[in-house]
Amino acid sequence: MMTKTSKITYFLISTVFFILCDMYFSNIVIDYVEELPDNPIFDLIFVKNTGAAFSILQNSKVFLVAFALIAILGISAYLIKHIQRTSVITTFWTAMLIAGIFCNMYERLVFGYVRDFFKLNFVNFPVFNISDIFINISVFAIVVIIIKHNYFKKNNETNS
Repeated sequence: MMTKTSKITYFLISTVFFILCDMYFSNIVIDYVEELPDNPIFDLIFVKNTGAAFSILQNSKVFLVAFALIAILGISAYLIKHIQRTSVITTFWTAMLIAGIFCNMYERLVFGYVRDFFKLNFVNFPVFNISDIFINISVFAIVVIIIKHNYFKKNNETNS
C-alpha cells in the first residue's frame, strides 16, 4: 500500500510526464503536418483554435485560462485531500486530466490559441489535439471508476 507522500509524488511525476509527452509530441506533429500522406482515417492539419471544445467561446482567452486554472487547482486540491482513499489508477487518470488541461492552458497563454491538428476523415468532428485526447480519455476513465465504485458500494450495502 502506498503512503500519502508516495501517492502525491506519483501524481506529480505522472502529471509532469504527461505534460512533457504532450508538449513533445505536439511539437513533432506540428513540424510534420504538411509532410504526411493522406490517410483514410485521419489527416494532420494545423488549426488555431481560440475557443474551447467544438470552437465554443471563441476569443475568450482570459475566461478559458481562468477556468482551466480553477479546474487544475480544484481537481488537484480534491485529489490531495482524498489521496488516502484514492486508488493509484484514479491518481494516474487524474494526472492525465490535469496534464491535458494544463497543456491547453499553456498554449493559450504562450500562443494565444490552442494548436489543433488531428482531423478525423470518417466522421464530421472538430479538429483536436493530444491534450484533448488526454482530457477525454481520462474523464471517461474517471467516470467509469466512479460508476463502478458506486455500483459495488450499492451492491455491498444491499447484500449486507
